[in-house]
Amino acid sequence: MTTVHVVNGPNLNLLGTRRPEVYGTTTAAQLEELCRAEADTLGLELDFRQSNHEGQLVDWMQEIGAEAAAGRTIGVVFNPGAYAHTSVALRDAIEGAGTPVVECHISNVHARESFRHHSHVSAVAAGVVVGFGVGGYRLAMRGLLGINQG
Repeated sequence: MTTVHVVNGPNLNLLGTRRPEVYGTTTAAQLEELCRAEADTLGLELDFRQSNHEGQLVDWMQEIGAEAAAGRTIGVVFNPGAYAHTSVALRDAIEGAGTPVVECHISNVHARESFRHHSHVSAVAAGVVVGFGVGGYRLAMRGLLGINQG
């Protein structure tokens, strides 16, 4: 079975408790279940990960790139969190990995502080989903599947 990867960056382990007025009350465990249910609906295997460490995220993008090259994955739904706005290393890892990535943010980053308006990841992403809450992950997964089906 083909895999869809969902990779979450810093502080997303705090979902449900960190700024619920911005990010909602869905916990990280509930988000994983939501993604698992959507993957099942789409006939995909789910690989769900979260790290607060930039280097770990870079390593995972490179690892998933090898999976894509072998035809075992449709790509990555990636919520880089604050690293979207700061990490050239993640941007370069995504570009180098050569796997489709849909950048996904729970909140509408463009309606927030100005430093959140620019994303280094967006420039190398196949698509961007922002502001739909955790439901954006479903949209991103469907978008990745659509990209792969041509």
